[in-house]
Amino acid sequence: MAKYKIKTHSGAKRRFSITGSGKILSRKIGVNNFRRKKRGQTLRQIGGKLAISPHNEKRLRRLLPYSK
Repeated sequence: MAKYKIKTHSGAKRRFSITGSGKILSRKIGVNNFRRKKRGQTLRQIGGKLAISPHNEKRLRRLLPYSK
């Protein structure tokens, strides 16, 4: 049994969500700036979440230690 628990990064746990299969998802960029100028189609596309690249995923696993 582990002697110490690792703390989860509080900023990372708010910004990223983990799927059932273990992928890390984040919100797309450019949502809040200049919303009035953007087309409706663009805003609808921004609405979803996006999977993180494998390089960044490796770094995020350290911040979210008890995720799958």
